[in-house]
Amino acid sequence: MVHITEDMVRRRAEHNECEIFSLEEISLHQQDIERIEHIDRWCRDLRILYLQNNLIPRIENVGRLKKLEYLNLALNNIEVIENLEGCESLQKLDLTVNFVGRLSSVESLEHNVYLTELFLVGNPCTELEGYRQYVVAALPQLKWLDGTEISRSERIGASQGLEEVKRRVQEQEKEYLMRRAREREEAQGKEAREQEGDEERKPGFDGRWYTDINNTARLLEEEKENREAEENMVSTDVDDERRREKEFWHTPCSFTPESRLEAHRHLEEEKKKKAKEKEKEKKPKAPRTLITAEGRVLNVNEPRLDFSLTEDEENNTVVLNLEVYRHMDTSLIDVDVQPTYARVKVKGKIFQMVLPAEVKPDSSTAQRSQTTGHLVLTMPRAEGEIKVTKTVPRRPRACETRRSSSPRDNKRRNAVPERLEVDPSKHTALDFAHIVPRHSTKEGPLETSRMERPPTAAGHSSFSDGFVDDSDVPPLV
Repeated sequence: MVHITEDMVRRRAEHNECEIFSLEEISLHQQDIERIEHIDRWCRDLRILYLQNNLIPRIENVGRLKKLEYLNLALNNIEVIENLEGCESLQKLDLTVNFVGRLSSVESLEHNVYLTELFLVGNPCTELEGYRQYVVAALPQLKWLDGTEISRSERIGASQGLEEVKRRVQEQEKEYLMRRAREREEAQGKEAREQEGDEERKPGFDGRWYTDINNTARLLEEEKENREAEENMVSTDVDDERRREKEFWHTPCSFTPESRLEAHRHLEEEKKKKAKEKEKEKKPKAPRTLITAEGRVLNVNEPRLDFSLTEDEENNTVVLNLEVYRHMDTSLIDVDVQPTYARVKVKGKIFQMVLPAEVKPDSSTAQRSQTTGHLVLTMPRAEGEIKVTKTVPRRPRACETRRSSSPRDNKRRNAVPERLEVDPSKHTALDFAHIVPRHSTKEGPLETSRMERPPTAAGHSSFSDGFVDDSDVPPLV
């Protein structure tokens, strides 16, 4: 049994940004719903409600929808028109191809003063004598009945002889209700017989219950025989199933809510069987390789989408235009941008494209067109490409070869570029204390001797003409 859930209503409210409290229109058709529930509490502002082609047997839980203007319940299992008095704004009611046989139930719509259109085509009540005259007289606010406009002369004629029409309708309703009671009993008996037949067809069960312990061996033997018989009759069972399938669809039956439910359940069982057969026949696919073991990124287009990859030199960007399906929900798209490639997952299928230049993933944007549905990825280029530089391995030193080291240390040492080494045999240490020589230890400040002064030009003395060498004057440093 399918129930109306909040998630179902939100998924159907995409046009209202998935908000259900302010929803004015919702379509829940072809969902195999078997009961109307929760809508009158969740969506108080509803104006249009589509519930056609379901399995709803009764009109209920719509009395709080004061703003409801259009209710579509076509192709359901409704037998009585009821519980619509609270829909004060109801203007159109569609009950096409249901099982409304109690024509007097239309009188419950007399309180819906704004009701102008009513559809009852395909219901048993339309076969009753005086059907149209009875409905036109019972609902004076109607303007259209079954798609035909009600003229003024027809309304005047419907009021004439109304009592006689009501009497005939009541008699026909009694006959119909008695026939429906017999149909229900037949449907219940048929269902009980099918359940008994299923139990009889179960292997190892003959309709008797054994409680004697001494019969255990005999039961095991019978079970073994039944198992062997099953293995030998596999082809026969397939033929029997096909024969029963053919009988089910070609045997005539009355069109009732029970027969419609039976057909629906039969179709559901067939779908489940086919799904199981497909699962058995379906072989597991090998996982798709996106990146090879060597680290090379592959181009993949599982959803088979058209695309275009362009480079915008003016804006220094790479633009990927992916032609996603127009009416697909955006929540089914997942985008992942990396420096060297872009990956888009569309309904579980992967699209991957290697980019012509390195991009900035953090600055990239993903936008989807509201008209075409295409996905546009705008990825700005990186300013400089990151390249791996090769390192020259150096020879191990003498001291390093003598001592043991871990593989990680060896790898780190080998990664250092090779350097030139000076021959240690020719190495001489500098004497920083005697870089500048002294005359004696008592001379005080360091000074260069006269013998060590740089030579002057030829013909010129190192002192001027009026220089007097006074020993009392200390030397300049």
